[in-house]
Amino acid sequence: MIGGLQKVTLLDFPGKVACTVFLTGCNLRCPYCHNPELVLPRNDRKTVSENELFEFLSSRRGKLDGVCITGGEPTLYPNLTNLICRIREMGFLVKLDSNGSVPEMLEHLLREKLLDYVAMDIKNAPSRYAETCGADVIEKVRKSAALLINGDIDYEFRTTVCHPLHSPKCMEGIGQWLRSAKRYYIQPFVDSGNLLGSGISAMEKPELEALLSAVKPYIPAAELRGV
Repeated sequence: MIGGLQKVTLLDFPGKVACTVFLTGCNLRCPYCHNPELVLPRNDRKTVSENELFEFLSSRRGKLDGVCITGGEPTLYPNLTNLICRIREMGFLVKLDSNGSVPEMLEHLLREKLLDYVAMDIKNAPSRYAETCGADVIEKVRKSAALLINGDIDYEFRTTVCHPLHSPKCMEGIGQWLRSAKRYYIQPFVDSGNLLGSGISAMEKPELEALLSAVKPYIPAAELRGV
């Protein structure tokens, strides 16, 4: 189910002009999620049909470089491969956003060389993963992270941080886990006013810089994003 279509983005696909396709449904329950309407889709929510999507893409040949597929969590869809194949057949590059909880699908897409870029969310240090995202998926996420680190596709890891879930100690745990990562971004939580949980608040710039300092010794390429 396609829950939305952003017709142009200069930010979501590094170095490319792209559109973003939002697939509904997610298996995690991060309390700071700002898109609960995609996590818990309603039957009365307006959706975009596949025909509408591909009519739009046909009209953007030569104007867009690629398509970002995000969610929700796209890898929950067994027919994701078919969607990506159709997009690629039209000449577009494909970027996948994922929480890494379905390594079997990610491995399949990588093996078939159907992806050009992957952005994977890292919710927290392994010891606080289930607390942060509401599900015991850390071993699956570890497998997905290893696929990217040991593979040959372009990728990034990213963590959205907020009070009270993230601390310098958490960042050390992430750094020790992903110490050979090519790219890692810390990005601040922004309150959309439509959260899944309560008691969540944004961090100030000095706090974000402290998190970055904690992870830098392990991942020298780490950066702040959106600050």
